[in-house]
Amino acid sequence: MESLSVHSKEQYELVRESRMVLFAYCGTILPTDFIKSNTAFGRGGSIRNLLVHIANTYEFWIGKLALKNDIIFSQYEASNSIKEVVRLFDFIDGIMYEFIDDLDSEAEIEYEIDGLGSKTKPFRIFTHVITHEYHHKGQILSLSRSLGYIPIDTDIMR
Repeated sequence: MESLSVHSKEQYELVRESRMVLFAYCGTILPTDFIKSNTAFGRGGSIRNLLVHIANTYEFWIGKLALKNDIIFSQYEASNSIKEVVRLFDFIDGIMYEFIDDLDSEAEIEYEIDGLGSKTKPFRIFTHVITHEYHHKGQILSLSRSLGYIPIDTDIMR
């Protein structure tokens, strides 16, 4: 039987492929529209801010909590182009691969949300961060439509 980390690495590769389709699409969006805020979409309401928020979630759950790294969270204003966002996700990929390599560990990870402490298995955090990414990817595509663009299919099965 193959390990959880092997299958998780395969799954993360699918996430990355889908992400690269989104990044290629974002490269067609005007720079002013890329950072344009729309309050109907949370987390700063711009495509850039939603992408950085996704990265921040990986930084928090994977980098800080799971790997116990000293993380300086990425700031929205540090990524003003899709090329800068791609570089940010190169870093995210690095911490994800480090995390996935140890995903077979049964050690629970402690965390705190809204002052309440809890603990969970690493695979649950893995699932959380990738589903979180897809949630916001849908928002990014909807936001682009509101800006006059025609969203593309970024599903894994396309």
